[in-house]
Amino acid sequence: MATSTGQKTATVKQAAKMGVFTLIIMNIVAVVSLRGLPAEAEYGVSSAFYYIFAAIVFLIPVSLVAAELAAMFPYQQGGMFRWVGEAYGDKVGFLGIWLQWIESTIWFPTVLTFGAVSLAFIGMDHIYDAHLAANKYYTIAVVLAIYWIATFISLKGMGWVGKVSKIGGIVGTIIPVVILVVCAIVYLATGGKSQMDWHGSFIPDFSNFNNIILAVSIFLFYAGMEMSGIHVREIKNPTVNYPKAVIIGALATVAIFILGTYSLGVIIPAKDINLVQSLLVGFDNYFGALHIKWFAPIIAIALAFGVLAGVLTWVAGPSKGVFAVGQAGYLPKFFQKTNKNGVQKNILYVQGIAVTVLSFIMVLMPSVQSFYQILSQLTCVLYLIAYLLMFASSIKLRYSMKNAPRPYRLGKKGNGVMWLIAGVGFLGSAIAFIFSFFPPAQIQMGSNAVWFSVLIGGTIIFVVLPFIILHFKKPSWDAMGTSFVPFHWDNSAQAAQERLQAAQEFASENADNPDAAKFVDYAKSNDK
Repeated sequence: MATSTGQKTATVKQAAKMGVFTLIIMNIVAVVSLRGLPAEAEYGVSSAFYYIFAAIVFLIPVSLVAAELAAMFPYQQGGMFRWVGEAYGDKVGFLGIWLQWIESTIWFPTVLTFGAVSLAFIGMDHIYDAHLAANKYYTIAVVLAIYWIATFISLKGMGWVGKVSKIGGIVGTIIPVVILVVCAIVYLATGGKSQMDWHGSFIPDFSNFNNIILAVSIFLFYAGMEMSGIHVREIKNPTVNYPKAVIIGALATVAIFILGTYSLGVIIPAKDINLVQSLLVGFDNYFGALHIKWFAPIIAIALAFGVLAGVLTWVAGPSKGVFAVGQAGYLPKFFQKTNKNGVQKNILYVQGIAVTVLSFIMVLMPSVQSFYQILSQLTCVLYLIAYLLMFASSIKLRYSMKNAPRPYRLGKKGNGVMWLIAGVGFLGSAIAFIFSFFPPAQIQMGSNAVWFSVLIGGTIIFVVLPFIILHFKKPSWDAMGTSFVPFHWDNSAQAAQERLQAAQEFASENADNPDAAKFVDYAKSNDK
């Protein structure tokens, strides 16, 4: 047994205090990284088209589908594993949560590179700061420092994660982007010259194939809105608060990206934009023009704190989903170990070792920017496979679990709305998946052979690896007394009893939720 009943109960009760505002901030922090603004600022006015298009064909479908799935399984942990596993079986479900976890592990060095750049600009000599930010060894040191701080905070439990994520999200993401937008308005109002061509076309030039390839990376900017579904049992009144938080978070995300990108384009010419450093350079230029240079180090620290909050959300999220999978008997006992706070310590340590190794690979790349881009693309490819599985599962479950309670449902009757929304999301993800394999012409990768080898080889390895793990699955991996609720396609009497007991506990903990009793009735019906 990985953790005592007392520990489990305490953890759920503590996390149940997570209200809708905290969840909204955690969703924004999980999705929004201001590091992505320079990549789209290159496109000027048309950048808004990319954001809106990606929101329509990706972010909104992800948010709405995740809202239905999470509200459908409010007392059954596992997140992506639960959703995909209920539809297509435990092996495919394991692939879904595995991809979500492994892509986040690969993603950490890229987002932390931005944190390292932010800290480099806390000095007042920005020529020196820029040289420091471009130094690979400095970057590695800061990347590892921030990551391991996030890991140690995660080991304290979800109470700490929620608090730090909320504060960090406000201080390091929301407030900086508000300051960036206000600076742009004041700068233009006081006669500042805009570097953005406002007369440019809102519709992009689709004849330039290289622009399409780099712009497709915006899909990864929007990834992660479903990730908080892993914590569904730790949310107060999840059938109401989770959909609300996801939808509000999605709208806020689009607004932050569009306003932030335009504000950055106003102060930096498109030809001078650097994917790693330009956000800090943009702030510095604004502060210089507005005669508040002293504020630059403060905003740099705030941005680094925002990176910590975002990383913390992802350190605690997918790893917990993998832990739930492990408890259900799909991983060796080593990965089921917890500390006194009930946190998946060994999974976090293994994840930390992987992040450390990836960070040192940075030295082998021709530049920090190239390393940043190639890892971003690999995470995009892997995550998009998980999204394809999620969208397909949402449609399948409309038929295989047609009588299950859906407190938040896409469409009042029938499955047409689900087919439309999940279908658009599936198609958008498939197109983005294909384009993600093309190397961007704007960045010197050193060798296309390296680009294709990492992307294709990495994708094959990480997709095949979970099936290799399952091939060696042993009965001894099952955790006695696990809190993992059996899948609904498990026909055994014991599984039916465990589902009923979990539904009754959920109804007892959420007596004020009118939907809670419906889950008990459904569990009693043992519908397949």
